[in-house]
Amino acid sequence: MNSSKSVLFIRYKKPFGIKEGGEQATHKNYSILCELFGIENVEEYYVHPNLEHETVWDKIKGLPYIFANYYFGLTPRKVREIYQIAQNKDIVFIDRSIFGIVAKALKKNGYSGKIVSFFHNVEVVYYQARIPKYAPYRPFLLHCIDKNDAYTIQYSDLTICLNPRDENELLKRYGKKIDAVIPITFEDRHPNETSVSIASPPVALFFGAYFPANVDGILWFIEHVLPHVDIHLQIVGKGMYKLACHVETHGRASLQKINIFSDVEDVSPFFEQADFVISPIFKGSGMKVKTCETLMYGKTIIGTTESFEGYNVDFEKVGALANTKDEFIAAIQQISQKFNSKFNMYSRDYFLQNHTNEVAKKVLEKLLLP
Repeated sequence: MNSSKSVLFIRYKKPFGIKEGGEQATHKNYSILCELFGIENVEEYYVHPNLEHETVWDKIKGLPYIFANYYFGLTPRKVREIYQIAQNKDIVFIDRSIFGIVAKALKKNGYSGKIVSFFHNVEVVYYQARIPKYAPYRPFLLHCIDKNDAYTIQYSDLTICLNPRDENELLKRYGKKIDAVIPITFEDRHPNETSVSIASPPVALFFGAYFPANVDGILWFIEHVLPHVDIHLQIVGKGMYKLACHVETHGRASLQKINIFSDVEDVSPFFEQADFVISPIFKGSGMKVKTCETLMYGKTIIGTTESFEGYNVDFEKVGALANTKDEFIAAIQQISQKFNSKFNMYSRDYFLQNHTNEVAKKVLEKLLLP
């Protein structure tokens, strides 16, 4: 369906190579808007058009802007550029609430179109977990991020978040309801359905970029769980080559059980080969993109409460819910008895019913094309 309306889509960076979880969600939003309005009617604005060439000096130059609530590469000049481009657009879609100051500037300067903002997380909660507690810049950065979340709520005409947890947190913090909840979705890539039996020992896959919550989770697993289970662990993700030196200090006896694959362009062979997926993630906000992708590939998942946040799955059928060392060990030890195939039809069916891009498209169509 195409509309005569025009859209300005504001995104964090121009994509280069491998997309991380947040960028995958951004690309999904952009693709759906192109379907609804026509690609010729959707203009992208990259806050970071050349991020791959960013230097340390570029980052240092941006630090003073934090005190004026500009973050993630935004500057007053860029906000003025956005305002000028927006004058000829019916809709401005701000892909991250961390750019809430854009919504404020548009509204304060009389922009007459519709401002739509998408929360990938409750960003202030996300950064509370991400920023070291004793970092001297922590209070200033959190204040900036909190302000942008608040601006997003206050000045947007429509707000969207990923799950009821974030919806409730935003209402509690800022006193205004979100307009729609759209979960993580993927364009279905039709994985190969196979009835191949689980190997002995089985191959467990951990998928995720080199990022604090991922690093903390997998190192915890290597230290506390891996020595007690007979599996082969494959770790796959952007920048994960940096994990190798940490692995050596978190379970030397387990090193022969681990292979790390960093910056792979196609993750599908790893999902298809894996007997099951582990997701020992203990902190965060929003939803875990990797959980949705795992469901799409029809894999059994053993994960924490945080990993399954926003997914209303039957834990017995999808794999297992595990939050402690003993729960992970027990679930892994029982995996071959409970599941006799690498392919989990329940996971695949749950994805098809709840997390394809068509689900998100229907909600956005109702919001933007009434």
